[in-house]
Amino acid sequence: MSKVAIWARIPLRPGVREEAAKALQVAIDNANGEEGTLLYILHENAADPDALFFYDLYADADALTAHSSGEGMKVLGGILKEFGAGRPEMQMLTPIIGKGL
Repeated sequence: MSKVAIWARIPLRPGVREEAAKALQVAIDNANGEEGTLLYILHENAADPDALFFYDLYADADALTAHSSGEGMKVLGGILKEFGAGRPEMQMLTPIIGKGL
């Protein structure tokens, strides 16, 4: 099976990015315990101060399904309710070439 990647932009209420990033550590901790979650990286962009970005890489579609239906998503949902400002923008990607694949 092919690896699966997700790129997500999480819009935030103005001025909460630092606090939201700290709160999202629990999502990172949870992903660290998921065998098929290969990368789960939180990013910021100075040009977009009211958003955070995730890049995820999964071993396969089954690993993505396990991540998406796990306890971590419930915790993440609560964090997004507290700090979010709308629906995350997500794109599902299929990696085709690159270092580490």
